[in-house]
Order: sequence, then C-alpha cells, then structure tokens
Amino acid sequence: MPLIVAFLVFLTVAIAIAAAGLKMWVRPKEAIERVTGMESPSQERIPVHPSLVFHDLVKRLGNLVPASPKDVSVMQRRLIRAGIKGQNALRILYGAKILLGVTFPILMSFAVANSEADSTNKIAAILAAAAAGFFGPNEYVKLKSQRRQKAVQRGLANALDLLVVCVESGLGLDQAMIQVAKELEQAHREICEEFALINLELKAGKRRVEALRNLADRTAVDDLKKLVAVLIQADRFGTGIAQSLRAHADFMRIQARQIAEEKAAKLGVKLIFPIFFCIMPSLFVVTVGPMAVKIVRELLPMVNNI
Repeated sequence: MPLIVAFLVFLTVAIAIAAAGLKMWVRPKEAIERVTGMESPSQERIPVHPSLVFHDLVKRLGNLVPASPKDVSVMQRRLIRAGIKGQNALRILYGAKILLGVTFPILMSFAVANSEADSTNKIAAILAAAAAGFFGPNEYVKLKSQRRQKAVQRGLANALDLLVVCVESGLGLDQAMIQVAKELEQAHREICEEFALINLELKAGKRRVEALRNLADRTAVDDLKKLVAVLIQADRFGTGIAQSLRAHADFMRIQARQIAEEKAAKLGVKLIFPIFFCIMPSLFVVTVGPMAVKIVRELLPMVNNI
C-alpha cells in the first residue's frame, strides 16, 4: 500500500510539472497573452521536425551553463577550427555536455543495477560514464578539428599551384582566391571554404593582412601559416605576389618530397614487428610443421624400439 501511494504521488507531481512546462516553456505566447490580456494575431502552426525539437532542447540546456569568458573564447576557437561556425554552436556544445553527462550515468546505473560487482566498482563505472558524457563532446570537437586540419593540409598544395597559375595569368590575389575556391570546391572543400571566408571578410571592409591572419588562426595549419606569412611580407615590402607564391610552391613541393622520403625510410623499421609476430610464425608452421610431424610419426617410434 505505501508503494502504491508513493507511485500515485510521483505520477501526480510529474503530470503537474509536465503541464506547467508545456504551458510556460513550449507555448510561452499563450501564458503571456493570458497575463497581459492581449491577443497576438493568429498564425498557422507550422509542424516542427523532431530533430529540430531535440536541437532546441540541447540549446536551451546550453543556455543554463555558466562559463567564464576565457573558456568561451577557447571553445569558440576550437569549434571554428573544427568547421562548426554556427551562431548557437557553443550553446549546443554545452547543452550536449549536460545532456550526455546526465544520460550516461543513468543508463550505466540501470546496466550495473543487477550485476554482482562490488558497490565500489559500480560507483566507479557510473562516475566514468558521467565523465565520458561530459567530456565526450570536447573530444569529438578535437577529433573533428584534427580531421579538418589534415584535409586543409592535403588540399593546400593543389590550391597553391592553382593560385600560382591564376596570379601569373594576370588575376589579382583576391580574384585568384575566388577562382581557386570555385575550381577546387568538389575536390578540396575545406580549403575552398577558407578562401571564400577571406573574400567575405575583404568585402566586409577588413584589411587583407587582417583577413590573412584570421585565416591562419582559424585553421592552425603550419604550412598555411607559412603561406600567410609569405603573402603578408610580399604585401608589406611590395615584392611580386606571383614570384613569392612560385618560390613558396617550390619550397612546399621539396618539403613534401622530403616528408615522403622520411616516411619511406621509416617503413622498414615499422615492418619489423608485424613480420616478426605475424608473418614469421606462419612461415615456421608451413616450413617446419611437416618435418615436425614426420619426426613425431617415424623417428620417435624408431628411437623407442631401439
């Protein structure tokens, strides 16, 4: 009987909270109209996709998290380097951290509730699930940022060669970047997006030096930082852009060849362990195995008879 009463009380409180949330959070306009006595013009209700509802829920949870300005700037920089440039990206990230930090421990508690493990191990598993849910979005952003930096690194050589061709054909640096962004949009989307952002910043009134520095800060790719330094120096000292780009393209080509030669030189050392632990045992089985079987079948009986 006390269990039934407790369940009814819990159900009543849950229904009351859900109704209040439905009135005040999901449909705040109706509550405002009821308090002020003013009616807003009737509009047709547009159906909302469930994914958008979840997106809005995560964003609302992110608004509840207080964050220091220093941490906010660091996380915004990480999101931008990962290619996530939405206006509400930071709020969605914090909302995902709250949601996963609460959901994972609950799921883990249900998973270990009927297990025979010690209570200490259960608590440790729940705490580990909470840590994984809270810090998991940060690791996802970090991995996505690293993947995007590698994509920018791969497309930089081709973009630089095409940029040299465009500049030597008579185009200015800004028009050459626009042309490169158009030509390589399908092959190297990440570097083309960065060149398109430079064009937008220049149209917005920023100086070319500032736009190029923003490019280096957004991507955090070393080779792209070197290219930005070359372009800034060429613009500052009045040297030819085409000549500077040609020299830097030759330097990058030589550097890429040296990196490939270094990886090829390391290949022999890296193959020692797979050969020793994976290939050599199978070779021993194939070559020595039949002889060992013949020795066991023929030689050992002869020795025993003697």
